[in-house]
Amino acid sequence: MKANAAFVEKEEFPFPLLSDERREAGLAYGACDTADARSARRISYVIGADGRIEAAYPSVSPASHAREVLDFLAGNPA
Repeated sequence: MKANAAFVEKEEFPFPLLSDERREAGLAYGACDTADARSARRISYVIGADGRIEAAYPSVSPASHAREVLDFLAGNPA
């Protein structure tokens, strides 16, 4: 969790990052298959203010994903 906090501070994110050491969120959202998985898959969800999933991205490319999500949020989904 210290690494996440340092990354958030360095990048000046206005939000916290999730640290899922027990893989509870990863299992719930399909990012990993078991609680002892070494790492989670890169997936993203856009969750609305009402807590509902508005968009799911089961496979993301770090190079283009931010633009993809920003376009969705602006009302211009790919």
